[in-house]
Amino acid sequence: MIIKRSLKAILATWFAGLLALLPLILTISLLGWAANLLYQYIGPGSKIGKLFAYLGQHFVNNPLLEYLLGSVLLIAAIYPLGVLVQSRLNRPLTRLVDSTLRKIPLFGNLYNLADRFVSLLDQKQDADIGAMSPVWCFFGGEGVAVLALLPNPEPVELEGRNYLAILVPTAPVPIGGGLLYVPSEWIRPAQIGVDRLTSIYVSMGITPPPALEKALAAQKVQAG
Repeated sequence: MIIKRSLKAILATWFAGLLALLPLILTISLLGWAANLLYQYIGPGSKIGKLFAYLGQHFVNNPLLEYLLGSVLLIAAIYPLGVLVQSRLNRPLTRLVDSTLRKIPLFGNLYNLADRFVSLLDQKQDADIGAMSPVWCFFGGEGVAVLALLPNPEPVELEGRNYLAILVPTAPVPIGGGLLYVPSEWIRPAQIGVDRLTSIYVSMGITPPPALEKALAAQKVQAG
């Protein structure tokens, strides 16, 4: 009996240590995943990495130094662009880029969507907040609840029933996800900002969303 209690105490202490290390392990795992993803897309063996190496091969002959120097040159070249954007040329350049890129078939549609999403995340004053708002989607009407973005409040009629398009982000990188058409009665306003929705997905659920009832009650108080 004493041995059994001692074993339980040892196991409890061990699990306490494991729980203490778990946040650190998850953080390291997430950083490793992000580093591996970046290495695949911009590492020396990727297409972008080869572009970096091409920029640096005019100055050095070592493949690794070519990649590193090319990366530094490209990063340095972006700085003057930032200066131009912050200067008075901001609006003329934006109008020029918009008028050019938005007219390209297919690419223009992708550019419009990306620009709207970045505007929402950046909380620009001219962002179309009303056109893409956070919502709760209750699958089945009262089943699984998912935080999503509603890009268009206008329903689409499918087989005599109204459906709404929602974008369900992925965690912890919410710039990707899936486009779903769900019955309109499944949708409830989340009453939170896009920045709060993004922080919830980036934290992988560690940052909790506010209770729907409290959010709706607060909205009614503000409206009254």
